[in-house]
Amino acid sequence: MARTVLVTGSTSGYGLATARQFHAQGDRVILTGRRADRLAALQDELGERCTTLCFDVRVAAQIQEALDALPEGWRDIDVLVNNAGLALGLGGAWQVDVEDWDVMIDTNCRGLVTMTRAVLPGMVARGSGHVVNISSISGSWPYPGGNVYGATKAFVTQFSHNLRCDLVGHAIRVTNIEPGASETEFSLVRFKGDARAAGAVYEGFEPLRAEDIAGAVCWAVNSPAHVNVSRIELFPTMQAGAGLKTVRAN
Repeated sequence: MARTVLVTGSTSGYGLATARQFHAQGDRVILTGRRADRLAALQDELGERCTTLCFDVRVAAQIQEALDALPEGWRDIDVLVNNAGLALGLGGAWQVDVEDWDVMIDTNCRGLVTMTRAVLPGMVARGSGHVVNISSISGSWPYPGGNVYGATKAFVTQFSHNLRCDLVGHAIRVTNIEPGASETEFSLVRFKGDARAAGAVYEGFEPLRAEDIAGAVCWAVNSPAHVNVSRIELFPTMQAGAGLKTVRAN
């Protein structure tokens, strides 16, 4: 039976690849994002098993208004993929623009939990569902300049653990996906459109692709109903978590 899958931030990157994979396997997809032109193009591409919602996850009222506007037959969401998120800047904590921190916290944390709270009651009432949160290895492995971005992803990871505890006995699964370095629009956004700086991030090694992450999401969701894939950490082969480093005076 075809499921109804809602993917936030689905106009590019992981979200777009994930929506396409679910659609290709016969599911119905609800694509959400802020870029109406891209959503319209995707609606044309995917056709009748697709509908779109244009809103900003940082605004709770927009989330609820968009969900209330879903057509009949689309309101029982079986799978929620909380993908919308971003990184801004790579400076030290004493250098960064505080507004960038606010945007990351509002999008990566507040938007994700608000979206989850809006969809979850229906899943609990029906006694089925799956919440997939897109976190990052940055939530477990710190790096210089990661400061608030990494902290927001640690929040996502811990929220997934706690959400899973709340939902024991309700037949609702929660999966946390934690990608490493991936070549999408992520770095272009982080460096605010500086294509040269974004491209330099991936020089000299082969990063993950959006399709790799989408494949992990679909595999977790397609697992038997009695199996909850709690978390998946994905690194490109040429990357690893940083070990403890001690700097010694000369």
